Amino acid sequence: MATKAINSPLTYGLGNLAIMLPSTAFSLFYSFYYIDTLGLAVGLYAIARSIYVVWDAAVQPVSGFLSDKTRTRWGRRTPWIVTGIPLYALFFVLLYSVPDAVEGLGLFFWFLAFMLLFETAMAIISVNYLSLFPEIFTDANRRTRVSVIQQAFYIVALLVGTAVTPLLYDSVGFSGMAIAYAIAFVVLMVISIAFTRENPQASVEEPLPLREAFAITLKNGPFWIYNVSYTFAAAVVGLISSTIAFYAKYVLLIEGGLVSITLLTTFALVIPMAVAWYFVVRRVGILRSYKVSIAVFALTVLPLFFARDFISGLVAGAILSIGIAGHFVIPQLVQSQIIDVDAAKTGRRREGIYTAVANFMARTSALLTALAFAIVGGLFGYVSGEQAGPDPAGTFIFLTSAVPLGFLVISFVIALFLKQRDVTVPGADREDEPDAELPVQPLVP
Repeated sequence: MATKAINSPLTYGLGNLAIMLPSTAFSLFYSFYYIDTLGLAVGLYAIARSIYVVWDAAVQPVSGFLSDKTRTRWGRRTPWIVTGIPLYALFFVLLYSVPDAVEGLGLFFWFLAFMLLFETAMAIISVNYLSLFPEIFTDANRRTRVSVIQQAFYIVALLVGTAVTPLLYDSVGFSGMAIAYAIAFVVLMVISIAFTRENPQASVEEPLPLREAFAITLKNGPFWIYNVSYTFAAAVVGLISSTIAFYAKYVLLIEGGLVSITLLTTFALVIPMAVAWYFVVRRVGILRSYKVSIAVFALTVLPLFFARDFISGLVAGAILSIGIAGHFVIPQLVQSQIIDVDAAKTGRRREGIYTAVANFMARTSALLTALAFAIVGGLFGYVSGEQAGPDPAGTFIFLTSAVPLGFLVISFVIALFLKQRDVTVPGADREDEPDAELPVQPLVP
């Protein structure tokens, strides 16, 4: 039993559940906590998030390069993950534990400091954990199956984060909520990493020097096309996640349990939709599925423009789940194929540097989110929960529907520049073939 658990989709995917429990509580509620609850001005919030993006630009690539360069008896990734576990838990708790005496600029600096520290720990954990995916799971079919299971765990984290988090901070406060999630993260991550074994063949070759490693990465055109496209799509998830509490309050006019039910329904439906996308990938291949998923995602944000109450909000959320599922399952399959092409050309597995740069690009979506928040908030007169302006409902209708639609159109247009040769390993059988190359297999072996 223990042997079967080594590098199984379930034990590897459990790490995603561990990481995403605190991350979901952060992404869904930190803006609501700092802006609406503590009174941080939107302008200061946007400044802090912009600094965060600059910080991330340094932390992510360095984490990836150091990970690729590491050589120990435990592998390249595992020592970094073990080191990052207590830091990730600690800084998450402090981020949600602002003392009562901290306000004004003090609140801004507290938010900035612990957001940067939390992001640093997250970079260490996520870069190394995600780098294991293309390294351990080497064929397209198995990657697709693992991705579905991994994202199913992610949805479980979203369900817990969206449904349980409001109940937790209502009963034990934001700090108590953070402590509960930090404990869950430590337990689950330790279990996952205990059953993970790295591929020793991936670190046989000497790593590239720093300058050469970054030069090759920066010159990889398909990698950048994919990541710019993905960044705009990720900005949609970030924007909807960070504004959903506002949308429920000001547009749907619901709170408490009804908010939890709406979010629970939306994310619960993502799991079967993720399985459906697995069969789409089998049918049309990875690259075409990626492009289709963006177009579908764009269509599924439109109902958010029309929802005005609890029932219509449920319907809009159910439709949105289709687009979210495709966004969760397919992109990392495209990136893994691009990494395989690079490995064939350079003779080295460099998941760390590619994952780090990709993570940074995904994090820049936070800048797009912050800018959209600041610009739209300014246009509609929304400053904070204490100064909501004349039309807070209009503010968050625009932020959850019109802006996401625009971002997804840009993402789709950029994705059109990716070609099949960009995800096909030279001299190898095509790994992005429909049907014949991806036979039907159970999702969990």
